Formats: sequence, C-alpha cells, structure tokens
Amino acid sequence: MSLIETNELEKNFHDFKIIDCSWHMPLTNRNGYEEYKNKHIPNSIFFDLDKNSNKKTDLPHMLVELNEWEKIVSEMGINNNDQIVIYDNSDVISSCRCWYNFIYYGHKPDLVKVLNGGLKKWINENRITCTELPHIKKKNYIAKEIRNLLKDKKEIDENISKKNFKVIDARSIERFRGEVKEPRKGLRSGNIKNSICIPFNVLINDDKTFKSRKELIEIFSKDLKDISSDSVVFTCGSGVTACVLALAYSLINDKYLPKIYDGSWAEYGKF
Repeated sequence: MSLIETNELEKNFHDFKIIDCSWHMPLTNRNGYEEYKNKHIPNSIFFDLDKNSNKKTDLPHMLVELNEWEKIVSEMGINNNDQIVIYDNSDVISSCRCWYNFIYYGHKPDLVKVLNGGLKKWINENRITCTELPHIKKKNYIAKEIRNLLKDKKEIDENISKKNFKVIDARSIERFRGEVKEPRKGLRSGNIKNSICIPFNVLINDDKTFKSRKELIEIFSKDLKDISSDSVVFTCGSGVTACVLALAYSLINDKYLPKIYDGSWAEYGKF
C-alpha cells in the first residue's frame, strides 16, 4: 500500500523520515517553502520540487542525475533503509512526484508512503504542527536507477505504432482535447496520439484523500481492459500529476511500479 493514514503516522511518528513536498502551480502565487516554515508536521524536511530537478534542461521537474540525487537525499539525512512518509499542502498532490522519485532511484517501494489527505487533513483533525526547522545530520545515501520506470519522447513516439503500453494523461479533459490554451508558453494544445485521459482530480476526494479502491477500480476500468497490467505509462503537463495517477493505480494493482513520461506535455507539446 502506497498510502499511510494520519492516525498511523501520529501513532508511529518516530519510525519515519517525514518529507513536506508542497509545490504549487505558478499562477497560484503560493510558495511551498514559505508555507512550510510557517506550519508543518514536526520533524518534517522540506523537499523543493523545482530546486531538486534537472537544471541542464528547460523542461520542468525532470529527474536529476544519479549522483545529484544521492547528494540531495544524503543532505536530507535519509538512509537507504529509512521508512519515508511524504505529504503536501497542494491542490495537485505534489507529494506523489517525490514518491515517484524515490522509487525510481531505487528506494524500496514498501518503505515510501504518501500521507493520505496531506497537511490539510492533518490540520483539520487538530493534529500537532510546528514552525521549528529540524536538525539534519547528513547521511551517505546510495541510489540505483530503475530505468524502465522512465519513458522519454522517443519511446513515446515509437509506442504510437508499436502499442506496447497504454499512455494515460492526467491533465484536464479540456486541455487533453485542446479546447483551452496550455498554461505554459510555447506549447500547442492537444494530446499524444492514442493516449487516453483520466484527470487526476477525479481520483481525489474533497478532503484531498484518494478515493476508495472500489471507486478507483471503476474509474480505471472504463479505459483499461486489464487493471492488473504493468504496461501503463502516465503523463501530464510537467510530470507532477502523472504521479498522482501512478500512485492511484498502484492502489488497485499492488504489483505496479510507477512508469512516467518525464518530459510530459511540456516536452511533447512544443511547437
């Protein structure tokens, strides 16, 4: 199970390394780190999704090189055998992107959880928060890329004819159909040929928790004949909400490891 509930985290608080991965769409004018400094779950470490992405490309949120990931996680004070809980306070459930990153770089999937409902649910339940920043002792983290969890543009293009895997887009149906302009400049509207659309927000309840397993099965079954398939790749605008779909799919297919087209529409939709 890729999720952890608020009561379980509270009961076993000291068993986990806790990460705040709150990231917000640019148009919201919200700053995840500033919000973290003002209120966060005690002992949580902030993970900056923009800062901890590949700076050698103009594409947003692309995975960093292996040695850089090792440096990032080592400086967060995390060991290879640590149990990790990731949360956010974001409308796009950005914690799922950090969850994917850890799994891609070889952290054991059963050691990485996303807090169901995130900080919003935690606060609504009157659980403790603080402003104190944690003291972090640097570790020596060793990563190993699981390359088949990442798809690039060439593989996506080849798959249009080969049809080796299903491509599912997490953007809104209006963006997918090309009925509205893309929020990022320099991108055409539309979608990847033969892809299907499951907007990420249809998987999420009003309190930011994921819908029940039964509901998720119903949603995915509308577009997937076989929900036990491992041949499913998720995409979106910049690789963030694709990971929301990937996590949701892992809740109904416990053998599935998240497969993401990292460039997503930020790359594929370029003129």
